[in-house]
Amino acid sequence: LSYYNEYKSYLRILLGRMSSDIGQKCLVIPDEKGYNTQMFNIPVKYAQFLKYILIPNGLVKDRTQKLAVDILCADHLKKCKQLVVLCVLKGGYKFCSELVNAMEQHISSSDIHLTIKVEFIRLKSYHNTESKGEVDVIGLQDLSCLTNKDILIVEDIVDTGNTMMKLLDLLAEYNPTSVQCASLLLKRTPKSCGYVPDYIGFSCPDNFVIGYGLDYNEYFRDLPHIAVINDEGIKHFSA
Repeated sequence: LSYYNEYKSYLRILLGRMSSDIGQKCLVIPDEKGYNTQMFNIPVKYAQFLKYILIPNGLVKDRTQKLAVDILCADHLKKCKQLVVLCVLKGGYKFCSELVNAMEQHISSSDIHLTIKVEFIRLKSYHNTESKGEVDVIGLQDLSCLTNKDILIVEDIVDTGNTMMKLLDLLAEYNPTSVQCASLLLKRTPKSCGYVPDYIGFSCPDNFVIGYGLDYNEYFRDLPHIAVINDEGIKHFSA
């Protein structure tokens, strides 16, 4: 018991240091702090299954606009003629669409000579609310077109980091010029393998979040805000 308590204390210290460092590159959402669902326009079909709104839609879009500018200002893209955006389906589609639109708008109003090409890959690492130890590659096609390309992976959430490490290992087989990752969310969890994306929208608490493309067993993707599901929702929509 004593060893277990010491281990928990160590994890809290480690996560605290991680949160401090990450706070320099993203917005940190405090633990157990959310917004009353009655203050937002929530689809009736989901209203009773939400604990609270974690990140409102407007804040997600504002933060995405800033990420788009940060990505395009990266040094390694100054001489790049084409950026391949690799969207991780299914959860990343809304964030990817918003991010690419913001990047293209910034390109059209600035002296940046860059074209954006979007490709897709589908991975699966969740069953119900648990991130599995294994990662299933479901929608993989021929990725040889990524050889000698600058790649930006766009992901909805990095949880343990195992899924992203699997994808990075996979892409390395095709010898891309560069690979970076933009994730809308980075979860603060003791289960993390330590991977941190190059671009992060928000650092979020260790809760199961849904909405804005993120799902629970294929539900809630159409919820406009990012929210925390309640126990009733977990039971009602369990597989």
